[in-house]
Amino acid sequence: QVQVVESGGGLGQAGGSLRLSCEASGRSLTNYDMGWFRQAPGKEREFVASIIRPGDDTYFANFVKGRFTISRGNAKNTIYLQLNNLKPEDTAVYYCAATILNDRLDATSESKYKYWGRGTQVTVSS
Repeated sequence: QVQVVESGGGLGQAGGSLRLSCEASGRSLTNYDMGWFRQAPGKEREFVASIIRPGDDTYFANFVKGRFTISRGNAKNTIYLQLNNLKPEDTAVYYCAATILNDRLDATSESKYKYWGRGTQVTVSS
């Protein structure tokens, strides 16, 4: 079992940037497939980005459109989500999730992720 904790959320301005971190305490995340999801007020949680072994291929939701990047940190227990060119519609609670996928085609599937953090709030003002 792995426990992950998100950080780095806060208030951003439209066009600005934020970097979210996902950290596992005392455990490496290199053996896990990692994803970021978000839930806006009144909406269902949705896929944002994932980084999948082997090779750390990355996948993004269509709405990202080149604005976000996902990466593994040099510290093996950290994953980052860089949010650039923020938009008010990016306002949401962002969740980090870990899993071991049997099929890379499930990289965007929320139901396939086993371990979840509690989320970090991102609020973007116009």
